[in-house]
Amino acid sequence: MRVEYINPFVTSLKNTFQTMLNCDTKRGQVCLQDGSTSRHPVSGVIGLTGKAVGTVVLNLSENVALKAAATLLLTEMPSINDEVLDAVGELTNMVTGAAKAELEEYELKVSLPNVITGANHEIHFPSDVTPVCVPFETEWGKLTLEVGLAPVEEEAIV
Repeated sequence: MRVEYINPFVTSLKNTFQTMLNCDTKRGQVCLQDGSTSRHPVSGVIGLTGKAVGTVVLNLSENVALKAAATLLLTEMPSINDEVLDAVGELTNMVTGAAKAELEEYELKVSLPNVITGANHEIHFPSDVTPVCVPFETEWGKLTLEVGLAPVEEEAIV
């Protein structure tokens, strides 16, 4: 995966957290995803198709998910519930949508977000995609952005 694919998502995450949640993020060391097991218990997942194919995952610690949802919904969230899951899905959608705008040449279409919960849940990327993992620290805790995106061969586009 090329760096020009990941940078729009990193920038979008930082901007979304700052503008929508008033929460600063500090990026950690970028690495290739090693396996399919999540680092944190809440994941927003969005598929991408077009002249590239892939998946975007916003993987949040429980505290980050709760605080982000509370900020978006303007009410305290004591535990993971349907409202928190909807907020995580919307947050994933915001991050992906803004990054998509920076990747116009790939004519990307974005799927509806899915949210997966549970310790050590698995997320599988398309087989021909090697995802990049970008950890972040916030005042609320840890989160990870995982992006796997690969161009589609021209003759494969129908």
